[in-house]
Amino acid sequence: MMLHVTGIARNQMVFTSLEDSIFEDNLVCFIGAFVENIDLKALGFELRTPKTEGRPSFDTKIFLKIYLYGYLNGPPAAQSLLTLR
Repeated sequence: MMLHVTGIARNQMVFTSLEDSIFEDNLVCFIGAFVENIDLKALGFELRTPKTEGRPSFDTKIFLKIYLYGYLNGPPAAQSLLTLR
C-alpha cells in the first residue's frame, strides 16, 4: 500500500517546443516571416504606445498573423467552427 503520490520517472519526461513540431514549409512559418519583415507603418497600421496601467496589450503583428492565417485558410474553417455548437 502506497501512502503518498509518486511521480513519473525522469527519463520518461520529454520537453518540446511548438516550433519543433511545425515543419519549415508550413503556412504558419511563411506568415510569421512575412509579417515580421514588413513595415506596418508604411501599410497604414497605427502602432500605439502601451498604457502604463492595466494588462499589457498584444503586439499588432500578432493580430495580423492571426487574421492572415484565417484569411488564407478560407471560410470552410469558420463554417466548421459554427457546426460544433
